[in-house]
Amino acid sequence: MKVIFKETIEPLGIIGSEVDVKNGFARNFLIPRGKAVFATPQNRNVLAQEKVKLDLQIAKERATAEEMAKKIESVVCKVTAKVAEENRLYGSVTTREIMDALIAQDVDVLKRMILLKDPIKELGTYKIPIRIYKDIEPEITLEVTAG
Repeated sequence: MKVIFKETIEPLGIIGSEVDVKNGFARNFLIPRGKAVFATPQNRNVLAQEKVKLDLQIAKERATAEEMAKKIESVVCKVTAKVAEENRLYGSVTTREIMDALIAQDVDVLKRMILLKDPIKELGTYKIPIRIYKDIEPEITLEVTAG
């Protein structure tokens, strides 16, 4: 089912974009919560009239994301973990622990924004990308130390 987003929904698209989503997702979540409208000719005309306003909002979101990216690039997070033999961790460092370390440094991120491919299981320094906006992904430095 084709819908037009009324706000940016991170994994799917930005405000004003026309996207094909599953019927149930559109009917049960997006449309009742006002996040999207059906992609009808009438709604497309309304969208065309509001295009300037939407472009300003997209530019504002992008500027905010770029500003946040500059702030995040200089962040160095330190996580302590219990260590077994040969610098191996007992458990692993997950996105939850990284998020908590970032929040402790006044960097507001959501768990889904942290792009950790595999859990970290050894001591060391890592570069972790954080997705702030569609194509803005600054990297933080994560230092895993013995604790």
